Amino acid sequence: MQQSDSPTARHLDSLAADAQSAAAKGAAIDHWNPPFCGDLDIRIAADGTWLYLGSPIRRPELVRLFSRVLRREGERYYLVTPVEKVGIVVDDAPFLAIEMARQETNGVPVLVFQTNVGDRVVCGAQNRLRFVDGAKGGLTPYLHVRSDLWAKVSRPLYYEIVDLGEIRAVDGEEVFGVASDGVFFPIADAMQLRDDD
Repeated sequence: MQQSDSPTARHLDSLAADAQSAAAKGAAIDHWNPPFCGDLDIRIAADGTWLYLGSPIRRPELVRLFSRVLRREGERYYLVTPVEKVGIVVDDAPFLAIEMARQETNGVPVLVFQTNVGDRVVCGAQNRLRFVDGAKGGLTPYLHVRSDLWAKVSRPLYYEIVDLGEIRAVDGEEVFGVASDGVFFPIADAMQLRDDD
């Protein structure tokens, strides 16, 4: 991250200090209603990289801190502290799922994901998988992390998910999908898969 005495850099430091203070108190971001203080030149790229003034933020602890005060309202994203709210840009999803483990609980398969900002997410009824048609064809998987924030599932993990997939009857139709924590997440119509072979 660029270091400078510019007002924007001082603003970033102030935002980080406010976020750190709030995190130390264990405050709940959903209950904060600070005034909007404009946009800050922070962008989360499609690959999960956080950029400030066009340069990657190279301090993982700062990225993790900002990820804890990230909030989505409609189609916009904000970093929110008890004293201010600033807009940022998110190219795709704010997080990236980079690791996955398959566990069993009472004989039920459970997929547990790790994000690039350190979130551990158990895939199930509260944290669902969804599959979206990609701009260049194929499907892009996303994992719900919290509130209205999602993680894009990395391509290697997508292949692992597909390897764990199975065909089940859903509403009288055969569907290919994956199960986790007692929930079945459809990926594609089974007939379509057979047609593609």
